[in-house]
Amino acid sequence: MPPLRRLDPDRVAEHLPRLYRAARAWTRSREEAEDLVQETYARVLARPRLLRNEDELGYLLRSLRNTLISQRRAQSRRPVTTELVDEATVGTRASDDPAQAVEIHQVYAAISQLPDEFKDALVAVDIAGLSYPEAARSLGVPEGTLTSRLFRARDRVARLLSD
Repeated sequence: MPPLRRLDPDRVAEHLPRLYRAARAWTRSREEAEDLVQETYARVLARPRLLRNEDELGYLLRSLRNTLISQRRAQSRRPVTTELVDEATVGTRASDDPAQAVEIHQVYAAISQLPDEFKDALVAVDIAGLSYPEAARSLGVPEGTLTSRLFRARDRVARLLSD
């Protein structure tokens, strides 16, 4: 069995540039890469680490990748949030046509009368701008079900507005 040796916290800083370059290649931004390296160092240095016939850089790169995977997994479980639009300001800017503002208000009123499953589909695709696959995933329904609900929601809104 290979001998165990302790990860030297003083030498870990020598690998910072290489880890940052690897993190930058794996992430979307410089800030995300910096956060990833910082989180990895915080986890690794939180307690003594024993290496078994392994170089420090290899261990740190594996820790970096595992930290990234953990972050992405946790992020995928969190709900996606967006800023709420104040109903009073939708379509009522000074440059907007007053008739258009009334129409927008009527459309939102018609949408609010829909059953929840139809309303959710319509809001996800037509208002939030999600693609059909994204909306189906976020609502937890098959894409065919989303398409059907969306068709029915649009049809009901059209009927409500034509009355």
